[in-house]
Amino acid sequence: MTKAMGLLGLAKRAGRVVSGESACKEAIRFGKSYLILLAGDVSVNTSKSITDSCKFYDVPYVVTGTKESLGAAIGNEFNAVVSVNDEGFANGILKHINANIKEGE
Repeated sequence: MTKAMGLLGLAKRAGRVVSGESACKEAIRFGKSYLILLAGDVSVNTSKSITDSCKFYDVPYVVTGTKESLGAAIGNEFNAVVSVNDEGFANGILKHINANIKEGE
């Protein structure tokens, strides 16, 4: 997972990431988001709100890590939801996440 989080940090430094529920929902709604990363320890309401938006607007999402690990990846104390607003970064992050899932099988 560290490669995916490292790539997420790089995307943040490139200005291709937004965080927070309202900013991410806006990115989803306006077609800017290519991937949503949702912390595994978010509230049920936040999870439902974000996943419903992703399903409606056909944006892929992944539940991964904790609020602290997502926040640390982008230089914050914690973040529950992160939107990757660049197709290349999103594809790279998904590739590393999927590789880690296959290694764990």
